[in-house]
Order: sequence, then structure tokens, then C-alpha cells
Amino acid sequence: MPTSVRAHITGTVWKIEVARGDNVAEGQTLVILESMKMEMPVESPSAGKVSVISVKEGDAVDEGAVLLTLEP
Repeated sequence: MPTSVRAHITGTVWKIEVARGDNVAEGQTLVILESMKMEMPVESPSAGKVSVISVKEGDAVDEGAVLLTLEP
């Protein structure tokens, strides 16, 4: 079952640390969001493979927006 990784804050996608097809570990930083001049890492909730990246650097996102999708 795919896992949607969501933004935990409203902000801007500052940096995407992974690419489609990358294998990631639980707790690995996937995306860095910027909000109110602070950088907030979004970490992987589980190990998996990045299947979809739904945002690009510079995108404004709302809290709860899907950033990327992981396959087991």
C-alpha cells in the first residue's frame, strides 16, 4: 500500500532531497519546507521507494498537502 508523505506545516518547498526511484530509510529527510524563515525537514515515516514527487522546489504548500508518495 503506497504511503503519502504530507506537509506538516504551511510553507514553501525549499529543497527536495530525493529523486523518483530512490530507496529511502525510515527517518530520512525527504523534503525541506521553509516557513517564517525557518527550515523544517519532512522525514520518511517508513522505508520505501519514492514513486511520485508531487511538488517542485519553490512551490507553496498547505498543511496536509501531499509532497510525495512512497511504495513499500
